[in-house]
Amino acid sequence: MIKDLALILIIAGAMTLLFKKLGQPVVLGYIVAGFLAGPHFGLLPSVADTVNVHLWSDIGVIFLLFALGLEFSFKKILKVGGTAVVAAMVIIVGMIFLGFIVGSFCGWKRMDALFLGGMIAMSSTTIIYKAFDDLGLRKKQFTGLVLSILILEDILAVVLMVVLSTIAVSNSFNGLELARSIAKLAFFLILWFAVGLYVIPTLLKKARKLMSGETLLVVALGLCFGMVVFAASMGFSAAFGAFIMGSILAETLEAERIDKLVSPVKDLFGAVFFVSVGMMVDPAMIIHYALPIIVITLTVIVGQATFATLGVLISGQSLKTSIECGFSLTQIGEFAFIIAALGQSLKVTSDFLYPIVVAVSVITIFLTPYMIRLAEPVNAFMEKHLPKKLVSLAERFASRGAATATQDKSAWRSYIKSTLTNVLIHSIVSIALTALAFLWLVPFLDSLLPATISRIAAAIVILLALGPFLYAIILRHTFSDDFKKLWAENRNYVPPLVFVVVARFFLAMGFVFYVLFTLFHLRGIPVFLIGFGAILFILSSRLIRRQSLKIESNFRDNLRARQVQEEYYGKKQPEYASRLLSKDLHFADFTVPGDSAWAGQTLAELNLGRRFSIHVASILRGNLRINIPEANERIFPQDVLQVIGTDKDMEAFSTELRSSGKVQDDDVAIRSEMILRQVIVHEGSPFNGKTIRECGIRGDYHCLIAGIETKDGKLYQPAVDIPFAVGDVVWVVGQKDDVATLLKA
Repeated sequence: MIKDLALILIIAGAMTLLFKKLGQPVVLGYIVAGFLAGPHFGLLPSVADTVNVHLWSDIGVIFLLFALGLEFSFKKILKVGGTAVVAAMVIIVGMIFLGFIVGSFCGWKRMDALFLGGMIAMSSTTIIYKAFDDLGLRKKQFTGLVLSILILEDILAVVLMVVLSTIAVSNSFNGLELARSIAKLAFFLILWFAVGLYVIPTLLKKARKLMSGETLLVVALGLCFGMVVFAASMGFSAAFGAFIMGSILAETLEAERIDKLVSPVKDLFGAVFFVSVGMMVDPAMIIHYALPIIVITLTVIVGQATFATLGVLISGQSLKTSIECGFSLTQIGEFAFIIAALGQSLKVTSDFLYPIVVAVSVITIFLTPYMIRLAEPVNAFMEKHLPKKLVSLAERFASRGAATATQDKSAWRSYIKSTLTNVLIHSIVSIALTALAFLWLVPFLDSLLPATISRIAAAIVILLALGPFLYAIILRHTFSDDFKKLWAENRNYVPPLVFVVVARFFLAMGFVFYVLFTLFHLRGIPVFLIGFGAILFILSSRLIRRQSLKIESNFRDNLRARQVQEEYYGKKQPEYASRLLSKDLHFADFTVPGDSAWAGQTLAELNLGRRFSIHVASILRGNLRINIPEANERIFPQDVLQVIGTDKDMEAFSTELRSSGKVQDDDVAIRSEMILRQVIVHEGSPFNGKTIRECGIRGDYHCLIAGIETKDGKLYQPAVDIPFAVGDVVWVVGQKDDVATLLKA
């Protein structure tokens, strides 16, 4: 095992250096290293025990998904906007269908074709991030849309893995079974998120002073693997559990520290995972399946570009932005390998599928920068050759979509949204509490107490535990401002509002009835009267009300804590920035260079608004944030300016900011060299009889007196008001030219 690990890491390290030198993604280097260390390349020693390597690679998948979860936030789904939602759904559905058609056309099994569709449906977040950085495009408007689409694709990829696992295990496309699995997934997803976000950030905050780096790493990995085990026991994949725990920890104030601590471990096991991918590359098989590889590569490039462009276009963006987004997503990456590994672990896909997907991924990743650059000429060609009416229609549709995207939601939609969210979360938590009580609490009390007493005690404990959540189901957001506005301004909304209030009341009653019926088998009027009394007690209890409000307040604070902190320190764009994406304006950060000529000037003196048509929304200076800075606010080196403007204005501003550095000669380093020399005071010296204050060595010659040497060779620092005498040996420090001028005096 140690020999195998040594071989893998040595070859992987060498390939990493080589691919860094060539400017290629490191992931490709790992895949090549796996091929070199694998059984299909005979010129080097090969791995002896592939079972251990695959075990490490499974752990690598867990760490990769855990790290992905740490970079992900459930709130991001709500903030990516309609464009990302529409585009991601069009891409995923379209590519799965296209992949299934291509796989079926090649004569593959139905499961191979289905998994192929899943593999080619997801673009590579890592590769696109790197490509945008390398090409200097991160501050462009369309890149924000692309990254939003990738965020949504990442979470949908995890959901797709669960769906594929369900189909693979049942080996059928049973719609009812699939719907049941998705409902189960949604239930546990909301439950884990709600409970985890309430409990874990609170515990981490209370134990923050005890959390050294080592302790935090152990705790985070313990939570990760604990969720992996729990998810597996619920019938989900280990990767899904790791992702969920990562996404919960992503909402904590410790998320950034955890990410940094986990990163080296993730990089190590992630490297082993990608090496294991390369070990499965069989050149003979790739040659044999050369035609399918070419067909699938073209399918990925053409399909992703087409579906992504179409999805962004129909969501209300311009033709230019749509093409730029579409041509940025023409590759497959990490999730293709993970889904391929899932198919193999479930033993439902053929052996040839893995190396084919690896080959397609390598080709499409290599072509990514060229496809991004190709977007502009393709857009020019389309605008030139498409019918003018069609281009005009697309632009009008885009402007109308942008206008629609910025309209405020109606009071009715706002009320229904808040009500459904509140009822759904509290109902799921109530179901989980009830299930746990009947699974553990009731049998435990039955073993300790007589039957009747134990059931009464169980009913009291369960209903008290459910109390805060049933109170929230009935009353939280019931009589909100939206409710009062709808009730007062439009009588047509009165019946549905009454129905919603009554429905919430009877939903809470349903939980009480279930507990009473299950414990005591009560029916009819007795169960109704007892249940109604229990609900009245819950609604009138001040203690239950305070507890309900406290739970919701803590949950809301935990949910927003990291967002508020990151926005304050400028690590994250403010909420309003995402709305600007639907307009020509967008939001970007710019750092003032340390040698900028702008440093020390006020915003009024720089006149940025008139010169570049941009607006400085905030200035970040260390831990200080200055929102809506005044015209007399000065700019300092390393300030981060948060700016609003168009692509064209941003580019002009960025160019001017970068060129604002002070001009220096080529030999400035030579002339700035500091030297130490001695000056002997003689009879005719201009310093004879003058004090340090009067001699002008610092003011006129720009030199510094280091000390005066005594006859025994010791240096001392004289007082500034003692005059120099003949024979004094004065040691001075200064730039070479300044010291030379001083010596000539």
